[in-house]
Amino acid sequence: MNAMDTPDHCPATSGTFDGVEHAPRRAWLGLLVVLGPVLLVSMDGSVLFLAMPTITRSLRPSADEALWILDIYGFAVSSLLITFGSLGDRYGRLRLLLGGTLVFGASSALAALSASPGWLIASRALMGLGGSALLPSGLAVLSELFESPRLRSRAIGIFAATFAAGFAIGPVIGGLLLSHFFWGSVFLINLPVVAAFLLAAPFVLREVRATRPGVVDVPSIVLSASGMFLAVYAVKRAAAYGPSPAVGASVVAGAALLAWFLMRQRRLEHPLVDVGLFRGKVFTIAILTGVISLVVWSGAAYLSGVYLQSVLGLSVLTAALLALPGAVVLTATCVLTPALADRIGQRQALLTCHIAMAAGLAPLLATRVTGGVGWFIASTAVAGLGYGISLSLVADTAVGAVTTERAGAAGAIAETSNEVGNALGIALLGSTATFMFRLRGPGVAPTLGETLDVGAASSTINQAKEAFVDGFHLAVLLCAGLGALAFRWLLHPGE
Repeated sequence: MNAMDTPDHCPATSGTFDGVEHAPRRAWLGLLVVLGPVLLVSMDGSVLFLAMPTITRSLRPSADEALWILDIYGFAVSSLLITFGSLGDRYGRLRLLLGGTLVFGASSALAALSASPGWLIASRALMGLGGSALLPSGLAVLSELFESPRLRSRAIGIFAATFAAGFAIGPVIGGLLLSHFFWGSVFLINLPVVAAFLLAAPFVLREVRATRPGVVDVPSIVLSASGMFLAVYAVKRAAAYGPSPAVGASVVAGAALLAWFLMRQRRLEHPLVDVGLFRGKVFTIAILTGVISLVVWSGAAYLSGVYLQSVLGLSVLTAALLALPGAVVLTATCVLTPALADRIGQRQALLTCHIAMAAGLAPLLATRVTGGVGWFIASTAVAGLGYGISLSLVADTAVGAVTTERAGAAGAIAETSNEVGNALGIALLGSTATFMFRLRGPGVAPTLGETLDVGAASSTINQAKEAFVDGFHLAVLLCAGLGALAFRWLLHPGE
């Protein structure tokens, strides 16, 4: 690293005093400032889970419009993360972090004032645009704030814990706000945090960029964003409505654009994504672990939510509160994972991650139509250990495996692996449960929710609930199988 690569905001470097390693006070203050918008971005991925019924009554969206209100935010984030990660590396991470936060705050205000479904959809898309700009830049800034690998790992663990906690508490925050205020309050709560960040960041953080950024290849931006959007759209559309010609066309088009994008990166002097990063075994293992972990997490969380509400009849807020013990375990594990990795090594920590996830899935096999709340809480608490290790270690390993100049791109790839895993988990495992329901259900409707809505006889409803639980259990077994394959691969990575 030459003088131009050195952060100008840390004149006092990390040091060791009395055997304890310390970072400058400004570094920890900078981390605290960055965590505000990170928490908002993750929380807004789930805050509408409780707000949608109220929004539906107020804005009267069609079924497709309601789906877009929920999905467009995630589409925008996952489609543009890599693009903005590389742009931050080239043109300045603080600049992109400030710009992304400003767009996120302004679009949050627009969303709260929406008078029509189309207005809300457009506002949510802009929120996703802002989120995709600030997430990789926020993660990359940590590599500049903390020069010590040990302290940087701890900071990234806190970053990951904040992101995970935001998604977990989103529905709870939404439910509490809706019990006192109008539905737009779930967006207005973003504004004070955004304002505080924009005021504090210029005094705590300083601009850092790569020394020779090169020229941004616009076709690469279009190919990556379009390919990711079509691929994620196909997965989510298939999960909601099943296979169709439109889904098939989206899969083919998305795969073709992404393949074209990857081939183009190999020929460019300054690629948008350095595909050579995947030649490193450590980086590749980290990214694949992130995908697998999020497949299991999102799939299990989605199906567990349906189980608690539609099978056991609990309210959405009650279901969200029951998930809090697991969220607390997950958050604490994210913070403690760097110390665990230092003690037993990254590879052993990743093995522990998969063991904990498998052990956490097992209690879900004991759930029944007549009860299973205790098994659910036990499952989330134990599996939360595995999810926490993955969320913390994957980001840290990915960023630590590359040079400082590529930290933004590596962080964006790590975050994108989370988004892809999340979409795949809901689509694949949700489709598995739906398939089993169609085989074992009463045949009144294709899903449990629709069967309950038609007002069927109690015997039919009970059969439908039994069929869903069977599908739930099959999906859990598939998760366990996926984890077993990942575990074996980690034990024998060369095979």
